Amino acid sequence: MSDAGPKTRPQVPEGVTEYVTTTQGKITEGAFFCGYHTTWKSFQKEAPYSTPKKP
Repeated sequence: MSDAGPKTRPQVPEGVTEYVTTTQGKITEGAFFCGYHTTWKSFQKEAPYSTPKKP
């Protein structure tokens, strides 16, 4: 049979958009797929709550 050399995977550049950043994971021995990590930037603003005035 063929000798399985070290596992290699092409390096994918980091994907950057306005709200999302995607990076490639590292190869772990015995894993089938290295995967990707997605980081979301918050785009919603949270306003402090104040009780409404009573009539």
